[in-house]
Amino acid sequence: MRSFLLLPLAAALSGCVVASVAETAVDVATLPVKAAAKGVDLATTSQSEADEKRGRALRKADKQAGREARERDKRCRTGKALSGDVCPAS
Repeated sequence: MRSFLLLPLAAALSGCVVASVAETAVDVATLPVKAAAKGVDLATTSQSEADEKRGRALRKADKQAGREARERDKRCRTGKALSGDVCPAS
């Protein structure tokens, strides 16, 4: 009687086991492809990423130029201009 009940149970579970094994095989087969794709993605820069980086660099340079211009203007106003400063004649 026991073996009679275990036989249908084993048959029903074998489909689950086969599906699980097949799914694992697919995961193992696609793992190197996914890893390679991730490595390429990390190693390369997209056009939008390059544009964002260039924009940040331009904003940083503009901020620095503005800071230097304000410092130069202040030195010119206070009469403490450096030799390279071009002060407007007032």
